[in-house]
Amino acid sequence: MLKKVFAAVCSLMMAAAVLTACGISESSPANDGASSVSSTTEEAESKPEEPAETFAHQLSNPNANADALRTYNYLCDSFGNVMLTCQQESTWMGSPDYEMDIIQETTGKLPAMRGLDFMNNDFDGVVERSKAWHEKGGIVTICWHTGVNGSGYQESLDENPDFDKLLTKGTDEYNGMTASWDKAADALAKLQDAGVPVLWRPFHEFDGQWFWWGKGGKDNFIKLWQMMYDYFTNEKGLNNLIWVLGYSGEVKDGWYPGDEYCDVIGSDAYDNSTNKKAWKKLEALNTGKPIAFHECGNVPSVEKFESDGDLWSWFMIWHTDYIVNNPKENLNEVYNSEKVITLDELPEL
Repeated sequence: MLKKVFAAVCSLMMAAAVLTACGISESSPANDGASSVSSTTEEAESKPEEPAETFAHQLSNPNANADALRTYNYLCDSFGNVMLTCQQESTWMGSPDYEMDIIQETTGKLPAMRGLDFMNNDFDGVVERSKAWHEKGGIVTICWHTGVNGSGYQESLDENPDFDKLLTKGTDEYNGMTASWDKAADALAKLQDAGVPVLWRPFHEFDGQWFWWGKGGKDNFIKLWQMMYDYFTNEKGLNNLIWVLGYSGEVKDGWYPGDEYCDVIGSDAYDNSTNKKAWKKLEALNTGKPIAFHECGNVPSVEKFESDGDLWSWFMIWHTDYIVNNPKENLNEVYNSEKVITLDELPEL
C-alpha cells in the first residue's frame, strides 16, 4: 500500500515539474492568457518614455506651455532672416476681415499674424476671432486700448490716475484696475484652454506718455508692467503668453522693466520709414530678444529694410485708412518677397 501511495506522489511531482518547465501554473489555466498579459504589461512598462519636446529659446515665464514656446522659438529662429507679415483688424467696417480682404485682393496672400484689441471690452469677440485665426494656422497678437477700469481708446488717452493709490494693493483704485484685468485674464485663459498662444502687447507706446499708463513716468510704468506680469503669470496661471514690450518710436531710456518681464521688444512709427532709429536704440539694450515693428503706416520696400539693416521680427500695418493708403504695387511686392513670411508659409506651430 505504501509503495502505491509513494508512486502516486512521485507521479504528481513529475507532472508538476513538467507544467512548470512549460511555463504553465497549476493555479492558472493554460488558456486564460494571464501570463501573456503580464508579459505584455512588463514590456510596456520597461519601454523608455518618449522624450519631452525641447526648446533652444526659453520664455521669461519658466512655466510657459509648449504652444507658446513653439511659437517663440519660431520667432527667435526666424529673426534676422525673414520678417513676418502682420495686420491689425478693425471691427466697425462691415466685417472684421475688412483689412484681411484688402490684403488678399491686393497680394493674393494673407498675413502670418493677426492683430486684435480688447478695446471696448470686446473680450468674447477677440477670443472667437483669435481661435478662428489660429485654426487657419496663423499667429495671434493682442493689444489693449483701455481706461484704468476698462472701456476704450478715449479713456486710454483721457485718464490720469493717482499712481500711488493705483499701485498699492487693497486700495479702491487697485481693486478697480485688477477687476478689469480679471476680464482680460479670463479671455486669455480661454485661449490658453483652446491651445492658442498669444503675443500679448499691453500698455503699448508707454514711453510716449500719451496713454494713461505712461503718464506716471518711467518708474511707475515699470511697477505697473511688473505688477501685471506677476498678476497674469503667477496669480492667473497664464502660460500661453509671449510678452511684447512695445515702445513708441522714441524708445526713451530708463523704461525697460527687465529681461525677466518680457520676451520681445519693439517700437511703433508712422513716418513711412523702416524705423531704423528705434531699431538702433532697441539693439543697444542688448536683450538678445526678437525686435518687432509692431505698428506702422505705409510699409517700406523689403529692399529698404535690407539696406537699412533692420529686418524686424515682424511688421504690423495699422487698420482702416492705413492699409487702404499703402501703395498697392509695393504692398504686393512686400507680401510676395522671399524675405517675408505670409500665412501660407508658416510652419505648423
